[in-house]
Amino acid sequence: MSQRPLNLADVIEAMADAIPDRAAIRTIDRHYSYAEIDERSTRLANHLVSLGIKPGEHIAVHSANRIEWVDAFYGAFKARAVPININFKYRAEELAYLYDNADCVAAIVAPEFAELARNAGGGKLRHLIVLDEDYDAALAASSPERTIEGRTGDDRYVIYTGGTTGQPKGVVWRNEDLIKAALNAARYGAPIESVEQLATEAVAVENPMVLLACGPMMHGGSQWIMGNGHVAGQTVALYTEANFAPETVLDLVQKASVVSLTFLGDAMGRPVAEAILAEPDRWDLSTLMAVSNGAAPLSSGVREEIARALPGRFILDTYGASETGAGGTNLDDGTATGPIKFGVGPDIEVFTPDLKPAAIGEEGMLGRSGTVPLGYYKDEKKSAATFQVIDGKRWSIPGDFARREEDGTIVLLGRGSVCINSGGEKIHPEEVEAVLMRHPAVFDAAVVGTAHERWGQQVTALVHRREGSDVTEADLIAHTKELLASYKAPKSIFFVGEVPRTPVSKVDYRKVAEAATQLVETSGTD
Repeated sequence: MSQRPLNLADVIEAMADAIPDRAAIRTIDRHYSYAEIDERSTRLANHLVSLGIKPGEHIAVHSANRIEWVDAFYGAFKARAVPININFKYRAEELAYLYDNADCVAAIVAPEFAELARNAGGGKLRHLIVLDEDYDAALAASSPERTIEGRTGDDRYVIYTGGTTGQPKGVVWRNEDLIKAALNAARYGAPIESVEQLATEAVAVENPMVLLACGPMMHGGSQWIMGNGHVAGQTVALYTEANFAPETVLDLVQKASVVSLTFLGDAMGRPVAEAILAEPDRWDLSTLMAVSNGAAPLSSGVREEIARALPGRFILDTYGASETGAGGTNLDDGTATGPIKFGVGPDIEVFTPDLKPAAIGEEGMLGRSGTVPLGYYKDEKKSAATFQVIDGKRWSIPGDFARREEDGTIVLLGRGSVCINSGGEKIHPEEVEAVLMRHPAVFDAAVVGTAHERWGQQVTALVHRREGSDVTEADLIAHTKELLASYKAPKSIFFVGEVPRTPVSKVDYRKVAEAATQLVETSGTD
């Protein structure tokens, strides 16, 4: 018998054959075995093929978290199609751009978004599959037999970035490269010789680990948590509530016996930590061994809160990007001070602007070689700028700035596209945000550069104060100057009811910049 290709559809099938009764997905209501996930996605794949969906065509998945998201993800791959992640918070104009740019020919959509999807799809959208009783009937009428052939490791996976500084871009991966570069962390990066090997390893696991994906599945980080769990034959807890609520997240941690809880930055980490601190005896969290974080950094203030709320647990920070896969990790107990240092492998480098390896202590652009994406969908110009050949080796250099330390670790500094240039000094917003978040009166903060007649740009902050706090702008500026060089301190701070963030907790720098510019102009400060 020939070996199965390294393809996500073949991974889920191999697991269903090897460990059919093991839970693949747990929600707050029930669990779904590997056999159930395989059958549901197989029925959907056969339905898609019956509609005329062809290999390589793009299918929008337009919904908040629900079990049908998992159906659609694996079902599309089984049909040799490509699932496209749609941000369900987008409105008409944003959706029209995304549906058109992604060339979606079909959409699997939650009922509340059906009309938006229909309008956004335009003439390219041939099929609208609404997640209602008709969907259930279609699956029931479709064959559970695996009849679709021809899958390969070369079949495409496309993930659209969040667009926090510009229009979303579709990052195109080969299935095989994605599995090796982004979905192998639960196996600690061990070599993958075959899908059959993965299934054999899964059978040998006596106590499967439960990983919690509490972010939306339309975010690559959550898809990758699920993929990591399933490539290793583990169980993935899926948060399916309409809105993020820390108490409900902790209910799921307790009910599903979660071992590793993953946050997407401060916006998730702080509310969960504070919920535990407010009611320390409410939940049995004895199974929880580690807190993981990705997509957005955890500031030192939030890390300290997590360490108080969950003493003795490890905090695992991961660095990665849609354009690089997993890049590096840092593991500690949350009490370490100073910048987070990521351990990285030989395929990670820091480059100077002229694409030479940066010296120890020198700031530069972070790059990864090896198994990297093919490029951006339909954007040769941006692909050429990000994916470059240096000394005969292909690198992905997506624009993150970093510094290599003497011990070989990497310190991340932030995304270059939001770097502030004030009087010739380069200031990374993330560094200033982290310091503001350490102040006990600050619940959330975002920093951008706004126009300044003399300096070109000035550092401007939007701050969400804790309820009842009367901390002043002068207080926070003084606090920042105690911990950072004075030129990095905000020149203006505006207090807001909420800091603009994307659905996956990243600072929405476009909206922050718009709000900050308007506030500066209205206040007359510069």
